[in-house]
Amino acid sequence: MEQEYGLLDTDESDAPGDEWEEIDYSDTEADRIARKRDREFDDFRKRIKDADQFKVEESVFDEATYAALYKLVQDGHIDAFGGPISTGKEANVYTALAGDTEVALKVYRINASDFREMGEYLQGDPRLEEVAGNKRAIVIAWVRREFANLRRARRAGVRVPEPLAVERNVLVMEYLGTETGRARRLTEVHIENPQTAYEVIREYMLRLYDAGMVHGDLSAFNIVVHESQLYIIDVGQAVTVHHPNSDDFLDRDCENVATFFARQGVETSGETLRAYLDEHADPMGST
Repeated sequence: MEQEYGLLDTDESDAPGDEWEEIDYSDTEADRIARKRDREFDDFRKRIKDADQFKVEESVFDEATYAALYKLVQDGHIDAFGGPISTGKEANVYTALAGDTEVALKVYRINASDFREMGEYLQGDPRLEEVAGNKRAIVIAWVRREFANLRRARRAGVRVPEPLAVERNVLVMEYLGTETGRARRLTEVHIENPQTAYEVIREYMLRLYDAGMVHGDLSAFNIVVHESQLYIIDVGQAVTVHHPNSDDFLDRDCENVATFFARQGVETSGETLRAYLDEHADPMGST
């Protein structure tokens, strides 16, 4: 596999502070559609429920999730549904068509979620204090935060899937893959030039930090190779530097990334990577 990792140009990012901005987790249009249950929606729901590709795990879908898919079709974000890409603890990912373009649908569970792994990212976020026991509200807030995190990362010059639309617990984004399947994780490919790959990821971490963001769960498992470029995925848990745990999250990200690349022969360590970020980043725009 020829790998020509490169960097994106940066755009001016928003000022850090997402934790202090209000998130609307009230009922969505999908919730209203699910309650109304007119004949057109019922027909759509039956077709989706009977489709083989959505039987990977039926616990993902409640009535309003079907309504969210219905609303995304109505709004022109989806034209046809494809098959499953992956099944995770909090969400399943599927392919879909938007015109002639293949996109990815990330469908977060509501009824089946236990949020244990989300907990450390939710704690200390004042936006969610009032809904700590409300799974639906937490998932809606989480999905909208992931949509915002993707946009912010792209503006900072970090390669992530382009966010296209969000409705309730469903996120539509760029599909990273080919006709033969999804893009491969860094753990699944042979890295011909690990030093260059490390330097690109280090720069992405620096750009995120400069934009006031910390990924919070970064590792080779959340980095994929698509069209000879490195992309960071799964940014739903990313926090800004205002989050009380952001410093610990950044240390962990540095340790995970450095450990992986050290195994590939790169001279680095978690401490070295963190020191580099501290020296070169200006996360609060203080200068």
